Amino acid sequence: MQHLIFVYGTLRKGEYNHQYLRSAQFLGLHETDAQFAMYDLGPYPALSDGQRSIQGEVYLIDDETLSELDRLEDVPVEYRRESIVTPFGQAWIYLYQDTEQLTEEIASGDWCQKV
Repeated sequence: MQHLIFVYGTLRKGEYNHQYLRSAQFLGLHETDAQFAMYDLGPYPALSDGQRSIQGEVYLIDDETLSELDRLEDVPVEYRRESIVTPFGQAWIYLYQDTEQLTEEIASGDWCQKV
C-alpha cells in the first residue's frame, strides 16, 4: 500500500535522517495550515497543536517505510501519527506526545531555518 508522509524535521532533504526516505518519491514542498506549533528539542523538532504554519516536504512511501518511520518516531509513545490535507492528498504527520517538554518554540515553523 502507498502512503503520503509530511516531514518537517530530520527527515527532510539534507537532514541526518533523510536516508529513511531513500525509497520514497518526493512529491513537493508544502506549508501546512496555521494549526501547529514547532519546538526545538535539540537534535530534532517536535510538533504540537498551535497557531502556526509548518514548512516541510511530502513524500510517497510504502508500508515498509511507514513502519520504519513509526519505529524511528517511537509511535505511539513519543509521537502519534495524524492525517493532514496537502495539495498531494491526505498525508501522515507526526505530533509529539509529551507537551510538557515543549518550551523553545521555533516561530518560523521551519526546522531547517530555526529562526
